Amino acid sequence: MRNQGLGDWIARRRIKSAGDLALIGEDRTYRYEEFADRIARLANALADRGLAKRDRLVYLGNNHADFLTTFFACGTLGAIFVPLNTRLAPRELEYMIEDSGAVFLVTHHSTRDLARAAAWSSGIRKRLVVGGPAELPAVESFDEVVEAASPALRDEEVSLEDPAMILYTSGTTGRPKGAVLTHGNLTWNVFNAIVDYDVTSTDVSLMMSPMFHVASLSMGALPALLKGGAVVLQEKVEPGAVLAAIEEHGVTSLSGVPTTFQFLSEHPAWDTTDLSSIRKLTCGGSAMPLRVIEAYEARGLAFSSGYGLTESSPGATSLPVRKASEHVGTAGLSHFFTDVRIVGPEGEVLAPGEQGEIQISGPNVIRDYWRRPEASAEAHDGAWLRSGDVGWLDEDGYLTVTDRLKDMIISGGENVYPAEIEQLIMENAGIRATAVIGVPDDRWGEVPLAVIALHEGATVTADEVLAHLKGRLARYKQPKAVVIVEDLPRTASGKVRKVDLRRQFPALPDPAR
Repeated sequence: MRNQGLGDWIARRRIKSAGDLALIGEDRTYRYEEFADRIARLANALADRGLAKRDRLVYLGNNHADFLTTFFACGTLGAIFVPLNTRLAPRELEYMIEDSGAVFLVTHHSTRDLARAAAWSSGIRKRLVVGGPAELPAVESFDEVVEAASPALRDEEVSLEDPAMILYTSGTTGRPKGAVLTHGNLTWNVFNAIVDYDVTSTDVSLMMSPMFHVASLSMGALPALLKGGAVVLQEKVEPGAVLAAIEEHGVTSLSGVPTTFQFLSEHPAWDTTDLSSIRKLTCGGSAMPLRVIEAYEARGLAFSSGYGLTESSPGATSLPVRKASEHVGTAGLSHFFTDVRIVGPEGEVLAPGEQGEIQISGPNVIRDYWRRPEASAEAHDGAWLRSGDVGWLDEDGYLTVTDRLKDMIISGGENVYPAEIEQLIMENAGIRATAVIGVPDDRWGEVPLAVIALHEGATVTADEVLAHLKGRLARYKQPKAVVIVEDLPRTASGKVRKVDLRRQFPALPDPAR
């Protein structure tokens, strides 16, 4: 076969895993041979409608079986899959559609109005809608198109060097850039996940985080499918539904961000749900609050953690459960086929224990951003990807991530890393979430401001938070004020949008002046 890319994976699996469940969706399930047939039919239908190698197809929708059908069909043809974040505004989506130069759009019926608003002025020639009627003359029903197409297998020439996806960065600062992930980038990342997280053919992996982010897709769904396991799809993060699915399907593997795991542990069904099938919990995105860790430990569960970026497809390091107690607070060791180093301000490689920028190298690291040669050059230091994150390695190579370079606060010439302050603030059980940002100060240049959200019924005050921090941080690290809000703005992956907080709080609040 000439197709060396991901598009051929399920076709190869259809015999090896015949009769085994591949996808368990909220509306229907697919065994491997059914899934392979659906991918082949869609690939032929898209080709018949003019989708060719390196053409871009955008997908707008939450977790659904046909998200993966479309992903693999694009891989079959050598077309480039561009998943879009359903939580963005039409204008933001319109920019991504235009920037990618997409010629096809597939949308779930629940997001069809958003798709119509975002793509009305684009160059898209063909539109398909998943799970609903076509409605408009220019739109076709996904199901009808698939059912009418040929099931014949295609053998297109696709190499590991060919682009498989364009994933737009979250856009927390400036215009989002399209990270170009090749078939090789994703394949090597999946190898890393299989090796370091012990993925097996008996795994039942539940996808509760959106697959339009690379972590859920590339660390969760793709490793399970390559090994012949089953993938359970949750279209939205609804804690009650997730807990019910774990019990119903015997879920063995669950990944997400700290916020999602916190929501599960706070749900009324938490104490009565049978969680005995779970073998692996993987968390990334930010540090896990101690009380959430303790809630899972009380149920006999422990977390593997890791660190990575969209640009590393996304895995860079992993910390398995068996090493967690010895290396608590770290993000673990470099993935098996990936390397990590720490670099100083002059580009020098730093010794263990010294703090600097984290850089990543390996076959899972992207070469470039879509049509952004200058940004691509700036993102690389030779073969190494500049992460924009700050951290340090210990003598054994375990990575500790301290903060984002862009989030670092410089107060009176001293570097202040918000993550350190946030960890201490979260020791208060009444606080649901927090973020520390820098605000301008005439004397010090910048000073820290803490923004917190409380659990329902909690009565934590700003003075209590400041008292808790007193004596536990250097004076220049102490927040100069604490603001209590109903909730913090977040990206679809659960990360706090600090750029929004900086706009909301451009200065210290008046009472603190």
